[in-house]
Amino acid sequence: ACVILPDADSGTRWEPGDRPALESALTAAGYEADIQNAQSDTAKYATIADQQLSKGCGVMILVDYQGAGASVTEKAKAQGIPVIAYDRPIAGADYYVSFDNEVVGQMQGQMIVDGLAAAGKDITKASIIYSSGDPADGNAAMFLKGALSVLDAAGAKAAFTMEGTWDGAKAGTLFEQAFTAVKGKVDAVLAPNDNNAASIIAILDKNKLTVPVSGQDASVAGLQNVLLGKQTATVYKPFQLEVAAALAVIKEVLAGKTYATDKTLDDGTPYVHVDPVSVGADKVKDVVADGNAAAADICTAAVAAACEKYGVK
Repeated sequence: ACVILPDADSGTRWEPGDRPALESALTAAGYEADIQNAQSDTAKYATIADQQLSKGCGVMILVDYQGAGASVTEKAKAQGIPVIAYDRPIAGADYYVSFDNEVVGQMQGQMIVDGLAAAGKDITKASIIYSSGDPADGNAAMFLKGALSVLDAAGAKAAFTMEGTWDGAKAGTLFEQAFTAVKGKVDAVLAPNDNNAASIIAILDKNKLTVPVSGQDASVAGLQNVLLGKQTATVYKPFQLEVAAALAVIKEVLAGKTYATDKTLDDGTPYVHVDPVSVGADKVKDVVADGNAAAADICTAAVAAACEKYGVK
């Protein structure tokens, strides 16, 4: 099984979460696993793929990066190698395995609705800054679609819409520009993941503001911000569940069978979807109990009191 992960950026899930989960599951199932990381480089992504294909792959599990997965998928399919698009859709893949992305977005939108309600603010009059993930990532549009379905229904309107990105540092720069554009009047921020949220929260902190902020990935920084009340919640996507879904597909594909799905993407790709979980401060302990975050990492000095309050240990 040949696997390519997209990046090893701080705050993203791939190396601390998906790599060990994939390696453990694949080897336990009797497969040899070649798992490599493109390190946010499309050229490196292509090079890794060429090396893996030259050695031989029974199946490829690809997490797309900036569209690099599409050409790799073409090469693999030309060699008769099935391709599973993992977490991010890839044109031409045989299957797409991911958490239900529109549900993720709906959860993020609900974080803003609930956060504003808790703050006693009228969402129809609130100054909300919308941000989203990299438009080159097919998931980003699905996250945003889900979020907007909830926000639009609640009567929310964007005071400012930021350029989409997964780069945390860039998100911080873009948010500073947005903050200036709205003259510092911010009631909530729709953030696409914890990595972006952390940079946004740092600027809110600098301006002595605490407002509802969404996120996803249940990263250490995200869970800390949730506990501290700086982030309303995070969407928790247990890596083991997505890996188990991918492994079920792999077993059928390598046995020459078709894996039955009840959903497809717009382009017809069979879509194997997994249910995510919205995690507020009271549920952080559940992420720790699952083994997908360590209390020692979360409960630093600044967060110790909050950990005590919410039973994170």
